[in-house]
Amino acid sequence: MDSDSQHLHWMQEAMAMAEEALAAGEVPVGCVFVRDEKIIAQARNRTNQLRNATRHAELEAIDEILADKTLTPTVTKYPLSTTTLYVTVEPCIMCASALRQLGIREVYYGCGNDRFGGCGSVLGVNSSLKHPEHPEYKATGGYRREDAIMILRRFYITENTNAPVPKLKTNRVLKTEIV
Repeated sequence: MDSDSQHLHWMQEAMAMAEEALAAGEVPVGCVFVRDEKIIAQARNRTNQLRNATRHAELEAIDEILADKTLTPTVTKYPLSTTTLYVTVEPCIMCASALRQLGIREVYYGCGNDRFGGCGSVLGVNSSLKHPEHPEYKATGGYRREDAIMILRRFYITENTNAPVPKLKTNRVLKTEIV
């Protein structure tokens, strides 16, 4: 399998997690962490379910990895240095920073995040900002981009009953054209 096909395969797995998030009433973001050509952790957003704004898909999976002694058998400064992340939406500034601090090898994502993106859309936490200690990582967007945008649109045309002040969206129409 060539590298593009492989990236699309892993991104499909991340999209399955995003679909699970959508079904649970969460912002539909999903991710998988891959090491040695296999998924070692997968997660979806759980911010509404847990009422905790930090429970993004990436942090949920990182917690799983760090808690599992078979995945992190020894304490090391960069436990994700041999791990690649596939996530449906560009990691936010918080997640991008955590990934850098944990030494992620590389990140592939679906669509950019124009409001909170930490891999270049808003701030380049992954590589543009110099850090005296933590290494940069490469982040590449565009894998299953249209699918990632459409699942977000499907979520945002619905009523979010978990929002602090829900907005009425009864007249919203799903836009299917992507530029």
